[in-house]
Amino acid sequence: MTIIWHNPKCSKSREALALLNDTNAKTHVVKYLETAPSRDEIVGLLKKLGVSARELMRTKEDLYKDLGLAKVQEESALIDALAQNPKLIERPILIHGDKAIIGRPVDKVLEFLKHI
Repeated sequence: MTIIWHNPKCSKSREALALLNDTNAKTHVVKYLETAPSRDEIVGLLKKLGVSARELMRTKEDLYKDLGLAKVQEESALIDALAQNPKLIERPILIHGDKAIIGRPVDKVLEFLKHI
């Protein structure tokens, strides 16, 4: 089963979900803004993605600037910020087993689906 961390207001997230539906992939939708991931879930996701917390962040979000996160260097503090402010999480995220991707651009979703 493929899990998608989805924001229905995001066009890229809607595109990714449509691709999943078009391929009849068994999908579990997590509306992560409504049900925020825990710190442990974020840590696990970062391992699957193979990226740092900053790479998972929406650095152009006003909230990122308001919280002064550009100046924060500690990975654990960035993870805490993601857990406390799920709006900062880049989207969409697709997870299948021990693999995950940030589905931007949407071509990454197509490539990901080929390998699951």
